[in-house]
Amino acid sequence: MFQIGSITKLWTATLVMQLVDEGLVELDRPVRGYLPELVLGEEGVAAAVTTRQLLNHTAGFAGDLFRDTGSGADAVEKYVATLGDAGQLFPLGEQFSYNNAGYVVLGRLVEVVRGKSFNQALREHLIDPLGLTHAATDAGEAIRYRAALGHLPGDPPVPAPLWALAASSAPAGTLLSMRAADLLEFARVFVDGGRVGVLGADSVSAMLSAEVSVPDVGLLSSHYGLGWGLWRGAGNLVAGHDGGTLGQSAFLRVVPEAGVAVALLTNGGDPLSLYQDLVVPLIAELGGALLPAAPVPPVEPVAVDADRVVGRYDAVMVRYEVSVDGDGRFWLRMVPVTDEARLLLPEAVAMELVGYTAGSLITREPQRGAVHMVLVPIGEAGKPARFLHNSRAAARI
Repeated sequence: MFQIGSITKLWTATLVMQLVDEGLVELDRPVRGYLPELVLGEEGVAAAVTTRQLLNHTAGFAGDLFRDTGSGADAVEKYVATLGDAGQLFPLGEQFSYNNAGYVVLGRLVEVVRGKSFNQALREHLIDPLGLTHAATDAGEAIRYRAALGHLPGDPPVPAPLWALAASSAPAGTLLSMRAADLLEFARVFVDGGRVGVLGADSVSAMLSAEVSVPDVGLLSSHYGLGWGLWRGAGNLVAGHDGGTLGQSAFLRVVPEAGVAVALLTNGGDPLSLYQDLVVPLIAELGGALLPAAPVPPVEPVAVDADRVVGRYDAVMVRYEVSVDGDGRFWLRMVPVTDEARLLLPEAVAMELVGYTAGSLITREPQRGAVHMVLVPIGEAGKPARFLHNSRAAARI
């Protein structure tokens, strides 16, 4: 059994859409209607943010806030109570920015409406109805099976110092673990267009419909629906999500039109390269769909306006510092600023950037195996970028 990381967000979104099916939640009603105690950095946002905006990552407040509030059944409730300092990056609905904290709020929504803990809701409304035999909502359940331990980069790979991250972020993806076969049984609901007693066809369709476009940062989907990332390129529509915890990486891709789903669960090594070598060709051969290839630097770097991108950007867990040296070369310095970031990035690292497109930069050398990092400046043309986007909108400091 492997941790599925942020693929858990699909399960959280499904629990929410079950409530929509039952008429207990309205997607465009402010979340405050269900969670009157919700407090964020800006009162206007806390009062207006909707379930839909949390599901499609357009709520706009700082999302990578990992806070340990214990391992009890009230961990999610306690976590949500800490979000009063979650600053707003951009106005509600303005753009996509991946938001872990937003999905913990959704997990709390499930708890309040159902009157039970998030893990209990997972068990009673998804795991058991799907007939899953090897799925664990926490370490106490996982220890009953052969549970994989994550490994961090090294030669040889280094066992992770922890089996899992804080339980308080479980709805965002810190605990749920299972076999690949059990993850595929969950995916079957979306391949089949719904399942009686689990999720209705209208909710499946809504979750797989594009809600917001995503900046081109490489392997990320081109659009996002209600929980699902969506690739709308050549061939059939592909839906999916990735997950990463401490030393474990997970990938799920679904091609509903072709009746195909592929799950890849790993606990170390070079998972992104394995994804490219295994999942991408399987989806092409069996699903009739082309997923994007890993981005690589162009032979001749594209000219990029230095005045637009040079600066410091706050990505909550890390700080991005973009500079230009005397030879005109771009450099990115990544500085970890939280304890969680330091587990993966013990100290600041510097890497050279080159122009990828007229509006983006890419690392000259691959990161995390054989995959390069792409950064997209967001904002008015000809002016310093407001954000540096790499799935999260990192705000200019």
